[in-house]
Amino acid sequence: MAGLRVSRFGACTHAVVRAIPESLCEEALRTEKGEVVDIATAKRQHDFYVGVLKNKLGLQVINLPADESLPDCTFVEDVAVVCGETALITRPGAPSRRKEVEEMKKALQTLNLNVVEMTDENATLEGGDVLFTGKEFFVGLSKRTNQRGAEILADTFKDYAVSTVPVQDYLHLKSFCSMAGPNLIAIGSSDAAQKALKTMQQMSDHRYDKLTVPDDHAANCIYLNIPNKGHVLLHRSPEEFPESVKIFEKLKDYMLIPVAVTELDKVDGLLTCCSVLINKTSGL
Repeated sequence: MAGLRVSRFGACTHAVVRAIPESLCEEALRTEKGEVVDIATAKRQHDFYVGVLKNKLGLQVINLPADESLPDCTFVEDVAVVCGETALITRPGAPSRRKEVEEMKKALQTLNLNVVEMTDENATLEGGDVLFTGKEFFVGLSKRTNQRGAEILADTFKDYAVSTVPVQDYLHLKSFCSMAGPNLIAIGSSDAAQKALKTMQQMSDHRYDKLTVPDDHAANCIYLNIPNKGHVLLHRSPEEFPESVKIFEKLKDYMLIPVAVTELDKVDGLLTCCSVLINKTSGL
């Protein structure tokens, strides 16, 4: 059974995305004040990202409308964790983001998933803190995700072990890591990233390969296993992180797709943030 799970790792049929509201520029949460977001460029980059999923990879894309009252709503990853036929609607750590779950819940219900809601008011969980390896979950304990949130995730996905990892200096666990393939963790080079990886290795019964890249944000990539295309990796563009891209280019049997998110990165948005990926194995 474990081997079957790994071989299907990265399989995907559907993606849920959400358009960028104009309010993102001024009102989106950010860990530190910085450059102004160019909204036109942000939307163009997001359209390219969605186009890759839909047109290049052939996924069924559910495109939710922007909501100007929810400036962070394009970061859909944070409001749902989907594994198999079960979807956990999270309770974001930022109170201003709590209403984002409503549209996501409706979208996932239309896919006939088993939708579980996190209603415990003591719990917080954002999907950016959840790393699923195909074998287990790692949950970052951050300013946005707490122990109770991790416990509810463990109750929801009982087939998998769940380990918690302290996250410091960064917004989310996946601000500096992600899965770059079956059994392969992409990890940034910073002390914080390497320390978190060491914690994950110590807590796990599994041995993972690692792909270390110079730039922490470049370690956030999207791995998919698509019929007739094989291993696919969406990674940050050479214009953004040229040295990290050289590392990805060593993955010779992959279809590598550079995707820029310069503008969303200014408000802590990375590649995985902008989609919820789903593998529907039963009919709709």
